[in-house]
Amino acid sequence: MGIRITPSILNSDVSDLRAQLDLIATADWAHVDVMDNHFVPNLTWGLPVVEALVPITPVPLDIHLMITDPDRWAPAYAEAGAQSVTFHAEAASAPIRLARELRRLGARSAMALKPTTELDASLPVLPELDMLLVMTVDPGFGGQSFIDPMLDKIRRARRAIADRDLDIRIQVDGGINPDTIERAAEAGADTFVAGTAVFRAEDPAGAIARLRELAEAGHARAHRH
Repeated sequence: MGIRITPSILNSDVSDLRAQLDLIATADWAHVDVMDNHFVPNLTWGLPVVEALVPITPVPLDIHLMITDPDRWAPAYAEAGAQSVTFHAEAASAPIRLARELRRLGARSAMALKPTTELDASLPVLPELDMLLVMTVDPGFGGQSFIDPMLDKIRRARRAIADRDLDIRIQVDGGINPDTIERAAEAGADTFVAGTAVFRAEDPAGAIARLRELAEAGHARAHRH
């Protein structure tokens, strides 16, 4: 399973999202954080913005729903053409049903865990998922520092997935930069959300290439052990 770099447009120049997406055309996905000011203390954008981006984005959209009622709202993002839709374990009332509905609508289904949410919460849902997102900061704002104890959670998630012989990506989101990505990859992550590390760089394409190189090095080291 190859490395995927998924820059977060939360940290981009939101006055010109078309141009910002073009800057990350060498990435694998564009990560879109949808926040409702209820589940997290921040407000970003919603379905109309995603519907506007689907036809113009050079890379598939990876939607991260930080909202209180994903059971109601998440399917619409799949219907809009997002390739991957992530809901939070803490917010979904029927996560297995929701994951199946997202797949039925043609999207990859993904579930996110806040740093304080135990991995056990995800285990019954794993067979229905294409990706598990391990938050490496508390969700709600960009630019936070990576929480190191989450590396053990990533390792345990990778073991749980391997033990069940499942084909599931592990995404990490929060504080991912050249100093942290290699360790996260070595722990078992393969899909990386990076915001400031890409959009605040002088050369976003160069930053993406560097992150990919570091992640591949960490991934290779894990497989040598």
